[in-house]
Amino acid sequence: MVADQPLSDRIDDLRQRREQALNAGSERAVQRQYDKGKMLARERIDYLLDEGSFHELDLFARTQHPEAEQRPYTDGVITGWGAIDGRKVFVSSQDFTIAGGSTGETNAAKIHKLMDLAMSVGAPYIGLNDGGGARIPEGVVSLDGYGGIFYRNVQASGVIPQISVVLGPCAGGAVYSPAMTDFIFMVRESSHMFITGPDVVKTVTGEEVTLEELGGAGSHSSRSGVATFTAADEKAVLDDVRYLMSFLPSNNMEEPPRLETDDDAERRCTGLVDLMPASSNMPYDMKAVVTEVVDDGEFLEYHPNWAKSIVCGFARMDGQTVGVVANQPMVLAGVLDIESSSKGARFVRTCDAFNIPLLTFVDVPGFLPGVDQEYGGIIRHGAKLLYAYCEATVPRIQIITRKAYGGAYVVMDSKGVGSDLAFAWPSAEIAVMGPEGATDIVHRREIQAAADPETRRAELVEEYKEHFANPWVAAERGYVDDVIDPAETRSKIVSGLRMLASKQEELPRRKHGNVPL
Repeated sequence: MVADQPLSDRIDDLRQRREQALNAGSERAVQRQYDKGKMLARERIDYLLDEGSFHELDLFARTQHPEAEQRPYTDGVITGWGAIDGRKVFVSSQDFTIAGGSTGETNAAKIHKLMDLAMSVGAPYIGLNDGGGARIPEGVVSLDGYGGIFYRNVQASGVIPQISVVLGPCAGGAVYSPAMTDFIFMVRESSHMFITGPDVVKTVTGEEVTLEELGGAGSHSSRSGVATFTAADEKAVLDDVRYLMSFLPSNNMEEPPRLETDDDAERRCTGLVDLMPASSNMPYDMKAVVTEVVDDGEFLEYHPNWAKSIVCGFARMDGQTVGVVANQPMVLAGVLDIESSSKGARFVRTCDAFNIPLLTFVDVPGFLPGVDQEYGGIIRHGAKLLYAYCEATVPRIQIITRKAYGGAYVVMDSKGVGSDLAFAWPSAEIAVMGPEGATDIVHRREIQAAADPETRRAELVEEYKEHFANPWVAAERGYVDDVIDPAETRSKIVSGLRMLASKQEELPRRKHGNVPL
């Protein structure tokens, strides 16, 4: 370019360069993306954000690697800020049409800059992942770039919401950035996450496994617990991201958005009375309890396909976001096991980090017994959930619907671990253990000595139920604040949340606690 070139010519040059940057991928690479049924990186941003709200950063950045054969603008990732429902968010979108979306020095530097900005202004960071991992020709430089991303993931943790959306491959070290974010979305049949691919697995272990079985959305949402949410296609996933954002604050210093609702705060939940079976050994769907109580029956379930004996998710009460944790009697009678304890703990800590009150529905017979559970560390994993509740300073309300036995009852946000309000239905059974097990231990000799052991055992079980498997002893001691008609559940929760809105709690001075990981 000539130094004394007119400004109009320079503007023309700008336009040409901008056009090159906006269409940096080759036609062949673009077509291959479409052939796979995938959107382009810019199309994903345009679909996710409010129309016309995106402001791009580093459009003209490109690799400085001396041996690079091609140096397209953007260097394989699009970064900038925009809005979702009018609220500011920062977005990075890997561009698979440029070097397979791989991460090199320049690519990583763009993401570093974006994450630093997101933290400094207090706005969520959303990463759209579709890349081949570290850029091999750049060697250790690309690995250092990943290190910078990981470091910022940790610095931002609990400060701003971090959301990872996996829309293609995410392999090797690249998986650890999503793993440290708050939520991971995946697309069924087209998203894949793994440390080592099927070929390496076969070489090292001899196991034959398909790409989908090893690292697909189905496996990670139901078996590993890596993926929080899944959907059938990219647009559905991006719609779900927008929906999730409606429940979350922009940062840890703000309250979640409050939405107006026509659902009466004093509405009686008469359907709950008929929902509870006459026999305490019969299951019922706890999700039906939740949807009956919350605003407009609207409930976004967290990890819906993993650790199903506990139900977690976001809802609203009186227009206010709440985090719901509930035992699910339909699955393993609602017991706590290794996976459900980890799922619950992660959710409780997420809600506490972002000022979301916790609503806990309890129907838990205990921790799952078994050699596999003990060897797998149920003590350690169960302690995660206990620790998470004990640590939480947000408003916490407990509703005991039926079984509340032993240590599992204590762990499920009992008054003893700091719940602000505890309510019980008349169907609640609060005791050290279930009637049958307690009777067999306490009255073992008496039963053995009886003329008719079975009849005597049945009598003693009924006596136990009458004296202990009820809410009245706990109510007398103040371990529950009130025994309520199930139909009053919604109004009691709303009034409790209104009272607790000004709750403040001072934490002890320390660097951080030592979570039983």
